[in-house]
Amino acid sequence: MKFENSKKLYKKALELIPGGVNSPVRAFKSVNREAPIFVKKGEGSKIWDEDENEYIDYICSWGPLILGHNHPKVLEAVNEIIANGSSYGLPTRYEVDLAELIIETVPSIEKIRLTTSGTEATMSAVRLARAYTKRNKIVKFEGCYHGHSDALLVKSGSGLLTEGYQDSNGITDAVIKDTLTLAFGDIEKLKKLLLNEDIACVIIEPIPANMGLIETHKEFLIEVREITKKTGTILIFDEVISGFRLALGGAQEYFNISPDLTTLGKIIGGGYPVGAFGGKKEIMDLVAPIGRVYHAGTLSGNPISAKAGFATIKYLYENKEKVYKELEEKTEYLVDGINKLAKKYSINICLNTLGSLFTIFFTDSDKIENLEDSLKSNTENFSLYFNTMLEEGIIVPPSQFEAHFLSLAHTKEDLDKTLISIEKAFKKIGEKNGK
Repeated sequence: MKFENSKKLYKKALELIPGGVNSPVRAFKSVNREAPIFVKKGEGSKIWDEDENEYIDYICSWGPLILGHNHPKVLEAVNEIIANGSSYGLPTRYEVDLAELIIETVPSIEKIRLTTSGTEATMSAVRLARAYTKRNKIVKFEGCYHGHSDALLVKSGSGLLTEGYQDSNGITDAVIKDTLTLAFGDIEKLKKLLLNEDIACVIIEPIPANMGLIETHKEFLIEVREITKKTGTILIFDEVISGFRLALGGAQEYFNISPDLTTLGKIIGGGYPVGAFGGKKEIMDLVAPIGRVYHAGTLSGNPISAKAGFATIKYLYENKEKVYKELEEKTEYLVDGINKLAKKYSINICLNTLGSLFTIFFTDSDKIENLEDSLKSNTENFSLYFNTMLEEGIIVPPSQFEAHFLSLAHTKEDLDKTLISIEKAFKKIGEKNGK
């Protein structure tokens, strides 16, 4: 493969944009690439870069493209609405339609406010929880990423882990003091903390996918729900990744656990910029203009994003029995093949999977259940895996600490080609390790 056009674009971008990218993981630094690929277009399960290289895509825009790139139903919806205008700063019927559909499908949401991003949604949900409880401190779990607002960047995951650190500069001591962090899964410390401190909320990824995909035990989530109810603490499920992907009603439907507030993003815009926070009516009615918790945004409920999101969710709603079964079967087929290849070439991996997500941890550990486990992974082996796959025409997340995503557009042919390429990658890793 040739990458000359991407390299030229990256060189130019470095002079104009910090690090040459607008989101850190895109720089491909952790996988030892001279430059990232610059994408030109996408269709179905494939993307093409500026050098016309074709790739089977397992990033899927970090999750929202559950139907694949440019799905006909989504494209039709966008083409229909975009001719009318791009943004008005006034209400449209499309945001009402989307809100109604989300409330119908997500069990715990009685009212919802649309935002422009997942970061904005989680930031607003935390502010709302503080206003409702009249408490200041919040609890989050190490390695869970909830966007880049100050309070939620403490001990965070995603791009922070990829760059080799867990906190961001520029966060005040006061913010850090009010954000308490625990290891994911440590229910005893959580109980002790909530019983002895006035905590406004516990925010959690019910399916952590920003330190790699982490195994979640339903019993842990049940106990989190019980202790938050007992202490009057707001429970926020960050379903920016798991919402509509794990099941139509997200992780809360999958585990049958009802949080007080839910944050959404990515998929509810069908790949277009969007976010949302919603929950119990009595809490949501504190949001302006009927309450005094301020949230605003010119592009909140943007008609193009709302229309694309509605088309995506409606398709999932109308085909839910088929969609989630098919996605799970495809993922199981791929994961089973990967495990067999790892055994064949004596490659030490732990493969976590749920629904249509999975992460290959290159590690000796049998289980990856929290950030400490995840950080033991061999990032050199992951880099060799990533680069081999890229040269084979397959794009996987450029970080050990992210999840792979499948879409309905991935075919059996795609999966078989992927396994052939993974075999080449594992063979190289085995040779490097002297096996």
